[in-house]
Amino acid sequence: MTTLWDTTGTAVVKALAAERRTGGAVLSGLALTLVVVVDEKDVHEAEAAATTAASRHPSRLLIVIRRQVEAPVPRLDAEVLVGGRLGPGEAVVMRMYGRLALHAESVVLPLLAPDAPVVTWWHGPPPDLIAHDPLGVFADRRVTDVSRATDPIAELHRRAADFIPGDTDLAWTRTTPWRAELASAFDTVRAVPRGASITGRLDDPATLLLAGWLSARFGVPVPVEQAAGRAPGVGGIGVSEVAVELDDGGVVRLSRQDAQSVLLQRAEQPDSEVTLPERQLGDLLAEELRRLDADQPYADALGVATGVGGLAGRPVEPRVLIWVDPMLHNGASGSSGSSGSSGSSGSAGTPGSAGAAEPEPATAAETDSDGGAHAEGTSPAGAAAPVPATGPGATEGPAPAGPDGGPA
Repeated sequence: MTTLWDTTGTAVVKALAAERRTGGAVLSGLALTLVVVVDEKDVHEAEAAATTAASRHPSRLLIVIRRQVEAPVPRLDAEVLVGGRLGPGEAVVMRMYGRLALHAESVVLPLLAPDAPVVTWWHGPPPDLIAHDPLGVFADRRVTDVSRATDPIAELHRRAADFIPGDTDLAWTRTTPWRAELASAFDTVRAVPRGASITGRLDDPATLLLAGWLSARFGVPVPVEQAAGRAPGVGGIGVSEVAVELDDGGVVRLSRQDAQSVLLQRAEQPDSEVTLPERQLGDLLAEELRRLDADQPYADALGVATGVGGLAGRPVEPRVLIWVDPMLHNGASGSSGSSGSSGSSGSAGTPGSAGAAEPEPATAAETDSDGGAHAEGTSPAGAAAPVPATGPGATEGPAPAGPDGGPA
C-alpha cells in the first residue's frame, strides 16, 4: 500500500502504475471501474461492500470521499492498494478537501481502467439530479439507494423524473428474492392472474417497486395496503404478504412467517416454507454489477410505482453536466462532507429547474492537466469549458476533464 498526503493527481497515477508493476500480470483482467461516492462516516461500510463486489467482478475501485468543501486550501490525500485490505484487485481511496472536492472528476478520470465500463455508486443520499455530479455523468451505469435519503418515497419520485436507461437503485435489488419466489411459484400454475395485492409498509420504496413490478407484469393495478405495526418484512424489505388472485378462483400467496422466512401457498399443492434472509450490502452491489446494460424491468416497475410512464423508452443519451456550486446555492455550512453530488440543488425535478446557481470561477484550487491540485488559481483544468445545459433555465456548466486536460 502506498499512502500519499497532500498529493496531486499525477502522483496518484504514478503510484498506481508502480503498484501494478509490483503486482504483475495477474492484475490485467479488469471487468470494470467501480467509482464509490461516500461520506467519511460511512466509508468503512462502503469499502466492505465494494470489496465483496470486486471479489466477484474483477474491478478497479476508486473511492471518493468529499470532505470540507469550504476549506480555503484544496488538498488531496490518497491510498493506493493492490491486493490489500480492499481485496485482490486495484483500489484507490481519495479524500478531497476544498474546491477540489467539487471537481473530483479531474482526479478520477485519469484513473479509470482503459476500455472498461464505469459504474458509479452513491452510498448515501443521491444527488437531486445525477447531472449535477460529474462522477455520474461519465458513468455507464449509475447505482443509487433511495432508502438512505431523508424521504425515501420522495426520492423515488425524483429518481423517476431524472431517469435514463442505465440508472438503477438498491431498493429494487432488495426485491430480487421476492420476485424470484413469485416467478417460480407460477411454474406449475396454468391459470391467468386477474388481480393482486401487497400488504406492507407504505413508506418502503422496495415495497412500492415490488408492487410496480407485479402490476407491469400482470397488467393489473396492484394496491399496497399498510400492514399493522412496523411490518419489518422479510429479506430487507417491508413486505408482509403478496396475494395473487387467479381467473380459476385460486390464489397464490406468499406471506411472512418470521424475520427470515415466508410461506408459499398455492391451490391444490402443499404449502412450502422458503428462507429469505436479508442480504448484505456487498451482495446487493455485486448483483447490480452482473449486468451493465439497461435494466428494463426496473424501469417498468419504477414507472408504475411513481406514475411516470415511458421510462424504458427514454433515449439512451449521455447526460449533460449541470454545474451547481453549493458554496453559492446552499452556503458553505450545508456542503461540508457532502458525498451525494458536486453541488446539491434545491430542484427535485428535471434538469434546468429553478434553483440552479450561476457558475462561479473556483478561486481556491487549480487542477493541472493530469489531475494535480494546486493551492492557487481559478478552476480545474478542463472544467472551464462551458457545456450546453438542457431544459429551460438551466445553467451552463464545466465539462469533466479528460486525461489530457481537455473535455472528456
